[in-house]
Amino acid sequence: MNEKHSSGVELKNVVMTFGEQTVLHNINLMIQPGSLTTLLGPSGCGKTTILRLIAGLELPTSGQVFLGDEDVSVLSASQRDVGMVFQSYALFPHMTVGENEGYGLKMMGIAPDDRTIRIKESLDSVGLDGYQSRFIDQLSGGQQQRVALARALVLKPKVMLFDEPLSNLDSKLRRQMREDIRRLQQELAVTAVYVTHDQDEALAVSDEVVVMKEGGIAQQGSPKHLYLSPNSRFVATFMGDANIVEGEIISAEGKSIIKIGEIEIEADHSMESYKEGKTLVAIRPEALSLIRSTTEPSLKGTVISRAYIGASTEYRIKVDDKELFLISPTGSEEFELDEAVHVLITPPGIAPIPD
Repeated sequence: MNEKHSSGVELKNVVMTFGEQTVLHNINLMIQPGSLTTLLGPSGCGKTTILRLIAGLELPTSGQVFLGDEDVSVLSASQRDVGMVFQSYALFPHMTVGENEGYGLKMMGIAPDDRTIRIKESLDSVGLDGYQSRFIDQLSGGQQQRVALARALVLKPKVMLFDEPLSNLDSKLRRQMREDIRRLQQELAVTAVYVTHDQDEALAVSDEVVVMKEGGIAQQGSPKHLYLSPNSRFVATFMGDANIVEGEIISAEGKSIIKIGEIEIEADHSMESYKEGKTLVAIRPEALSLIRSTTEPSLKGTVISRAYIGASTEYRIKVDDKELFLISPTGSEEFELDEAVHVLITPPGIAPIPD
């Protein structure tokens, strides 16, 4: 359906201020053509401002915004070849689905017969062909979001922008919609920039994730890299549950070894950029497991809480003056409250982080 080549997106030395408040600090960001990159971070970190700068809804205080090789820093939204899907859907309630889909095409001067074909193609791509004559208030929330997605796709933009598109949907529908968005993005090979505060969403849909904090980029990389190798306590805890414990790097060259308590763990990735010595270590819950007795080096603790959540059971274990959180798959050995246990640590999911 997309006959155009997708464009990459680049921000160079972008600063954005509102009055005396600086909301973006010298942002440098490259988004590859045909990829889906997610801007992830808490409210107020600047992720939506970046999206609005790419869309042309805001202009940078300083710096440049490129779509492909074109500097669009001072161009209006109507002069940029981008499509946008909003959190609120932004559909016209007085129009039918077909009229909503065709509005942008009509403004572009597309002939009626061609509009009909493209509307049918876009609705079919989101599973709503045959809904052309329905009004928006006759649709469920999930159907309305699909219409909003199709309306952006029907214009065949070079770049697609998603602003918290699933936040108004229930969890089951969110999962289905994020799968649909990812499928369509890959089928069309369109460059997409996706904004969310939900780390599960970011991990599920992205080629690259940009974690933002206080108007700057905290870390950028693949979902797996950011999850398993966070560069700070903030990224470790924002990308998912993480136990932050004291440890020691006892070998950073060749065979990299991290020591936690009496346990020595061979790291599953290179630590040549780290110095040997004391460090904080982020441990993902799935890197921990429980056992009643063992001759292996372990951490000794006591079960202080447990919660059965269907596919797994969540435990909190008191180890000295720390609490460790771990997840045990349903069907694994079960442990009682106040029971003495041994905690084993197994990579992946173990990363040293700066204090």
